[in-house]
Amino acid sequence: MRDYISLTKPRITWLILMSTGVGYFFGLRGVSFWQIHWWALLHTIIGTGLLASGTAALNQWYERDADARMRRTSHRPIPSGRLDASRALAFGIGLAIAGFAELAWFVNLLSGVLGIATLVSYLFFYTPLKQRSWLSTTVGAFPGAMPPMIGFAAASGTLTADAWALFAILFLWQFPHFYAIAWMYRDDYARAGIRMLPVVEPDGHSTARQIILCASLLIPVSLAPGLLGMSGKLYLVGALALGAWFLYSGVRVAADRTILRARSVLLVSVIYLPLLYGLMLLDRPGL
Repeated sequence: MRDYISLTKPRITWLILMSTGVGYFFGLRGVSFWQIHWWALLHTIIGTGLLASGTAALNQWYERDADARMRRTSHRPIPSGRLDASRALAFGIGLAIAGFAELAWFVNLLSGVLGIATLVSYLFFYTPLKQRSWLSTTVGAFPGAMPPMIGFAAASGTLTADAWALFAILFLWQFPHFYAIAWMYRDDYARAGIRMLPVVEPDGHSTARQIILCASLLIPVSLAPGLLGMSGKLYLVGALALGAWFLYSGVRVAADRTILRARSVLLVSVIYLPLLYGLMLLDRPGL
């Protein structure tokens, strides 16, 4: 059972569900905390969690050969031989179908369609492209930014500028986060034939530029919730401070292109997003 749970990548799923929950709350524009439909939120979290887990399992099934060549992934259930690939495939398909059914039946069709679109774009566009081009990171950022859209659609039944603001924040946040990971494990990625940017251009100049560029763009984009009335002045001040901190970590990795600095960017990114979401919710009108 531990191996099946490992296929779902729980540490990544919690971040997906956090973003989904934030999207749900902002889809309830004008609704107070006490008026929230908690059963609908629970079904949204369960459905999204099942779809995310199914996608993770199917991704590990697809990349089992590449995982076997990488030190940090060779211990995973399929490449290590602890779990049969066909069973992992059936498990992933079952979770994905259950997740779509949960969203489409108990929440609304739009959230289910967005969930399936996320799975399809991740598995059939992003994953195969990793072996061909470093632009896979950009392609993968689209499904990666969908969780708040799913949550928003689940609450409101539609997508507005508020939903797209949440999408844009998560979209840009992913680049410094994943480029830092790619820099830290570039030798492993190269061994598996995965063409991440630090593998294609190992001097790190282009990777550092991308981190700085996206961290810089994230600052004005992160202000959008305040400008749209989703949050207040406290959020605007906090978003500016967090954005400056995130950018500073990127500037440091550009000045000193080492694994230690890349790890610092990764750490800051992991802290940045929950803090930003927390401020957004804390300063949300009506709560």
